[in-house]
Amino acid sequence: MEKWFVKNKKADFENIIKIFNISELKAKLLINRDINTPRLIDSYLNGSLEKLHKPELLMDMDKAVDIIIDKKNKGQKIRIVGDYDVDGVMSTVILKKAFDFLNIDSDYQIPNRVDDGYGINKDIISKAKEDEVSCIITCDNGISAIEEVKYSREIGLDIIVTDHHELPKIENENGLMENFYVDANAIINPKRGDCKYPFDRLCGAGVCYKFVTRLYEKLGYDKEDTEEFIEYAAIATVCDVVDLVDENRIIVKEGLKLINDTNNMGLRELIEVSDLKDKDISVYHLGFIIGPSINASGRLDTAMNAIELFLTKDSDRAKIVAKDLKRLNDERKEMTEKGVERVIDHIEVTSIKDDTVIVVYEPDIHESIAGIIAGRIKDRYNKPTIVLTNAKDGIKGSGRSIEDYNIFEELNMRKEYLNRFGGHPMAAGLSLDKDKIDTFRESLNKNNLTAEDLAARKYIDLILPIDRVSFSLIEELKTLEPYGKGNPKPLFGATGLSLTNGRILGKNENVIKLTAMGEDNLPMEVMMFNGVEDFEAIIEDCYGRVELDKLYNGINNDIRLDILYYPSINEYMGRTTLQLILESYRIGR
Repeated sequence: MEKWFVKNKKADFENIIKIFNISELKAKLLINRDINTPRLIDSYLNGSLEKLHKPELLMDMDKAVDIIIDKKNKGQKIRIVGDYDVDGVMSTVILKKAFDFLNIDSDYQIPNRVDDGYGINKDIISKAKEDEVSCIITCDNGISAIEEVKYSREIGLDIIVTDHHELPKIENENGLMENFYVDANAIINPKRGDCKYPFDRLCGAGVCYKFVTRLYEKLGYDKEDTEEFIEYAAIATVCDVVDLVDENRIIVKEGLKLINDTNNMGLRELIEVSDLKDKDISVYHLGFIIGPSINASGRLDTAMNAIELFLTKDSDRAKIVAKDLKRLNDERKEMTEKGVERVIDHIEVTSIKDDTVIVVYEPDIHESIAGIIAGRIKDRYNKPTIVLTNAKDGIKGSGRSIEDYNIFEELNMRKEYLNRFGGHPMAAGLSLDKDKIDTFRESLNKNNLTAEDLAARKYIDLILPIDRVSFSLIEELKTLEPYGKGNPKPLFGATGLSLTNGRILGKNENVIKLTAMGEDNLPMEVMMFNGVEDFEAIIEDCYGRVELDKLYNGINNDIRLDILYYPSINEYMGRTTLQLILESYRIGR
């Protein structure tokens, strides 16, 4: 049974409304998102590039910039080592484009997901030495590469680490865990414990953007010269699912403006092959269309192709690479759908369906999509899920979790079963021997998770009767965009609605259009996408088939619903009307 909770965070709303001249509703929405200080509120409401924090506030920023300038002056070569996801690709693109503009001798290398795994390794470092590289700069990785960074210094290679991930921890002599810093020449990471930077939630490309703005500044260039990099940082910020507040919100808002009129040949081609040419590119398009196409290159081939797309100045080559990325992403989607079906079939015919933690081994799933599949299974059953599959060097897996289950801690308590693991409370990666899968699964299921813990949860911004929905309200909500992690689309609740009509729509008959009545007895259109069969089963079970038939025939009926919704505008054949997008529902109380 899904549980609904109304957020009720406290604040001095009267003062906030007065200072910032905003409505009570907007003030509540800001506080619900923990945007609760004058600086954060001002940044959210009035964010601009001028309000970005000074890059030199990042620890080791000037040290790293001075190293690069020294290498430039000496004509020495720099190698960029990125990562194979969107954030790593965009970080690499930012650095390479900046170095080319500044006439700094540089090239780049991305580890292969299957052959190399995540992050810089000793083979990459040895090859850099062999190629007479003077300095390596990492992006979106390196903060945990303790032995690799040490090796780089030992063989005489300078190394700068730019990253945004949590620092590794070690136990000190007092038995307390403390941050461990790799032995790099410079470490730029807003999550450093000794870093006084005001915002620690930048993605890797955000860190690289800050780096190149400081580099340009120290070499005497104007800020305007770095503005093109914002669109790449925006793509990474959305796709790496970091909080869209403070600097991240500014980067995405400004980046979307540039993306919709981009001068980047490769991005233009990717937008065109994705059938987005005449559309207003939004966070949704970045997160669910553009980003996955970039990611597919690193999952099923090499991320070097995705980087080439953004760097090439050859229009014919841009077309070819963009089409190839689109093809790879279509292939990835098909593989994912088949993998999800196979895993569900496995779960449903075994005792795994009764477990509180799902651990399923499917040997034929491509290791690069195990995490995507785990996320889909977790969403379906609302249980922590680990999907294991055959990999080049044994059994590998990815896990996705729920709010009440710290999957990283649970793996840490069972590390005797594992060869390697890493991650955070909501997601993790691991490897283990095949003969340990069953005992590992049994151990994970010796937990205290209850039915209440496994109940899906919805958090409502506030109860808002549907008669309060208006065009002016929707215009006000638009000022809160772009939505994403840390700044979710507002969710409102309404109770005791009577339904006067219902129609099934769509080629696949997977949409229901309802007409609801609120307290003022004025009709409001409510759209529910998917779940037609579930809706009919629930209504029939509670009210009977006769009442459901009355609904579909527009006849007075006894059906009452409580709903969670987001208000929207429907434009059809020149007519503009209000409508509610249904997020969830339950029988009215």
